[in-house]
Amino acid sequence: MPQAETFLGGGEMALHLTWVFGFGLLGNFISCLVCLAPLPTFYRICKKKTSEGFHSIPYVIALFSAMLWLFYALFKEDALLLITINSFTFFMEIGYIFMYLFYATKKDKILTLKLLLLFNVFGFGLICVLTRFLTQRQKRVQVLGWVCMTFSLCVFVAPLFIVRKVIRTKSVEFMPFSLSFFLTLSAVMWFFYGFLKKDQFVAVPNILGLLFGILQMVLYMIYRNSKKVVVVEPKLKLDISEHVVDLEKLGAAICSEIAIGIPKLNDGGDGIIEDQNAKEQTKKIMKAMDVTNKL
Repeated sequence: MPQAETFLGGGEMALHLTWVFGFGLLGNFISCLVCLAPLPTFYRICKKKTSEGFHSIPYVIALFSAMLWLFYALFKEDALLLITINSFTFFMEIGYIFMYLFYATKKDKILTLKLLLLFNVFGFGLICVLTRFLTQRQKRVQVLGWVCMTFSLCVFVAPLFIVRKVIRTKSVEFMPFSLSFFLTLSAVMWFFYGFLKKDQFVAVPNILGLLFGILQMVLYMIYRNSKKVVVVEPKLKLDISEHVVDLEKLGAAICSEIAIGIPKLNDGGDGIIEDQNAKEQTKKIMKAMDVTNKL
């Protein structure tokens, strides 16, 4: 009987590990597809030689998250599947960011570089230093797990910028369905991987990932056939009604009130009588023209 129980226990453990490995492997495969989903978008950017209003924030945050998960996996036991997918994500996000910087406007380039310095240089460097010198091995894994979970939530929240754009413009041009679909599948696989492996730091963020993925697919179904609405940003409206001059009315008023002096012959027929008001009328005309030009 003890041998039978041991055999059954070993069989259950083997089955459990098989499920963990299976979900982790599927998670790797689908997450690779998630990383490849923006390729058509960047192909269009390269073809048109413009970033087309896309934001670099999701890619910067995704790169930061991949760096953190790699750092976490290095201290976590039996985390090979986390290392493989985050290594792939790391290099893909770097490629996307370089491509974005190449075609982005000067303003967007500056913003992206600031974000990279803030998150991927100073932020990641600070986390590495603090966790390396202020925590022990097991405690370090816990601290890094919480940090990774927080920024994984940021990765799933980042597409909300696109969701807002979709709702405002009623267009899914900037939210590919393939990305939303594979993001949802990826969240499902990694949730079960973390759940079976009893790794809360992997399981919890993917619950929100599943919800956000479903939200994006629902919005795609709603707005996929809608006509795009051009949204004009509100600008400061100046009340210039008091400063607008109706030139037609001004011209009529000038003509009706000002009689231009006409040269006349004198009694002898060989002289010119100068209109006494000509100079005054001319001065009025010049003043009116100056007012018009200033306005």
